Amino acid sequence: MTRGRPRDTAIEGRLLAAAAAELRHGGYDGLSIDRVAERAGVAKTTLYRRWASKAELVVALITTMREEVPFEPSDDPRADLTTLVTTIAANLTATPTSLIADLAAAAARDPRVGESVHALWADRHRAVTDVVAKAQQAGIVLAHVAPAVLVDQLVGPLYYRLLVTGEPLTPDYARTLVLSVLGPEESP
Repeated sequence: MTRGRPRDTAIEGRLLAAAAAELRHGGYDGLSIDRVAERAGVAKTTLYRRWASKAELVVALITTMREEVPFEPSDDPRADLTTLVTTIAANLTATPTSLIADLAAAAARDPRVGESVHALWADRHRAVTDVVAKAQQAGIVLAHVAPAVLVDQLVGPLYYRLLVTGEPLTPDYARTLVLSVLGPEESP
């Protein structure tokens, strides 16, 4: 038998939206649980029942961001990788650069955030690596290429452009990344 009121799932959405807004405003270091709760229109205790710390709240937010980049492999590895890289580029473009930088810095500084970020992306990385392995079996990727390294070569440049050079992450750039790693599609 469940005790108390059932949990209102809309509150979690409001809390995560408030946390994202606060992160955009003040970064990870400036993230205040009090302001998140106030912005969401709930008591601090409501937030703490869901997430025991600022780090756990940020991990939940990162999870939500990751879910915004769906990845459902098909029978066409080239199309799968192109769609994935293009979608990641679009989501990074839609997210303030300062927020991405702050989340990366938080993952580097706070072991709990870092471990959670690594765990969140581990499943995705495995799924994409499986697609690359399938591409190897189909002869699209050379046999000597390490699938995990190829995934890094596809996604890493997006973050490099976003955080280092500031150059735009266009759909053409994303497609060019895949083309440069996989080579041109062979004509029948």
